[in-house]
Amino acid sequence: MITVAWKWVGVDERWAGVSDADRAALEVGLRLGEHRDGESVTVVSVGPAGVERGLREALAAGAGRAIRVDAPGGLASAAVARAIAIVAHDSSWVVCGDLSNDRGTGSVPAFVAAELAAPQALGLVAVEIPDRSSDPLTAIRRLDGGRREVLAVPSPAVLSVEGAVAGLRRASLQGEIAARHTAIDVVAGPAGPLDRPELVRAFRPRARARAGPSGDALDRVRALTASAPTAATTETVVLDPAAAADRILAALRSWGYRYADA
Repeated sequence: MITVAWKWVGVDERWAGVSDADRAALEVGLRLGEHRDGESVTVVSVGPAGVERGLREALAAGAGRAIRVDAPGGLASAAVARAIAIVAHDSSWVVCGDLSNDRGTGSVPAFVAAELAAPQALGLVAVEIPDRSSDPLTAIRRLDGGRREVLAVPSPAVLSVEGAVAGLRRASLQGEIAARHTAIDVVAGPAGPLDRPELVRAFRPRARARAGPSGDALDRVRALTASAPTAATTETVVLDPAAAADRILAALRSWGYRYADA
């Protein structure tokens, strides 16, 4: 079985939907199925009954089965992964989008891989389907600094793809009609508490202790706006690790950053 995870975002039907990355994940899953002797493709969504609209869209595009894991919305990534793992435990491939429409953390695929104890290939910008089902899949992963990494990924494995990897095929009229009447399987969520997401606060730099401006009006404006020209200085210091750490902390304190003494 090939499992594709879809995240339906939104309540208002005018704006609700899945991300381009999730659509690319379904297209990759369908292509994998076509090259693996017609292996079944199952699409799974975690959430209340409203997510079934997205599952019917996936069925119309060619998915063979749709499953909704019954759970409240707004769960933490680890809880969503536990719910997906209920369905995906026997999958040869689990394909996810790397980003949802609600601008989530993109961490669900990694949590799914941990739940399944499976290898993971995340942040893929290209996927090449092998001709033989026994061959590993070739994927290109995005790295920092504009670099790329080429991976040979054997199954079973968890993949996450960017939206540009593939465009989801257009559903046929016959597929659209059939999807309206296809039964969607509903399974219970994982036992135990399903944690709500932790509140992610925006990063705020440490406060700096600065003396009040002095001098005439122009000098005070320059001091407040940091517009006065400053001479660039550099210093090279060679120290052992412990002394280097002390030197860094001393410099930060001299620049006004507040650090509690260890």
